[in-house]
Amino acid sequence: MQSASANLQLTGKTAIVTGSGRNIGRGIAHALAAQGANVVVNGHSDQDAINAVVNEIEQAGVGKAMGVMADVSVDAEVQQMVQAAAERFGSVDIVVSNVGIRRMQAFLEITPEQWDEVLRTNLTPAYSLARHAIPYMQKKRWGRIVLISGFDGFWGQVTHRAHNVTAKAGLHGLAKALAREFGVDGITANTVAPGAIDTVRDWSQYTHQLREQLEKEIPLGRYGKVEEVAAACELLCTDRGGFISGQVIHVNGGHYMY
Repeated sequence: MQSASANLQLTGKTAIVTGSGRNIGRGIAHALAAQGANVVVNGHSDQDAINAVVNEIEQAGVGKAMGVMADVSVDAEVQQMVQAAAERFGSVDIVVSNVGIRRMQAFLEITPEQWDEVLRTNLTPAYSLARHAIPYMQKKRWGRIVLISGFDGFWGQVTHRAHNVTAKAGLHGLAKALAREFGVDGITANTVAPGAIDTVRDWSQYTHQLREQLEKEIPLGRYGKVEEVAAACELLCTDRGGFISGQVIHVNGGHYMY
């Protein structure tokens, strides 16, 4: 008789999901763990949230989890996290870069320091994750890189967010570059761009996007769920999505069609 674990797509794989103490990152961590993956749950400010997600995964009894507090805007801390994952689970096979800050600022009011902060928080962690994880993937000739972007980087009508738009567009550029360079090693790299997703957020940074108005604009008439974004990531990380690389999957309910 075939064991239940044989049906899980990610048994024996190890995934690092940054920003996974809540919202979309938490959903992704749960989705990959449900497919049998060992999951590194990451955050940098809320240890209790990280512990809670680790406990949820462990109690589900499918995948395993460990929590790592790390500021992923600092390359050395990313390196330490990747090494810790490899030491605990034996490899690093999947990385999902899911961190970001969104500042609503007129372009001429953005200081050089604020510009650097947004790019260092939203874009640089993806570079660091890939840089330190790819050598492990090359050894196994299998790897998955998923970068969580957003429709900001694709939709030209967003205003007062030049630094965020630049970072989000840059994430997809990075995914394409990685897909091209490391496809020969069996590594795929893709972008997932969530649209209006029902998450806990600072609504003061969304005064130009009223929730009720957005819901009217979305053909499905509702905000998306974190589980729906996680499902796209799950597809890209399993063998079912193994021939998808250098692409972007928009999870937006038809709000914008590219």
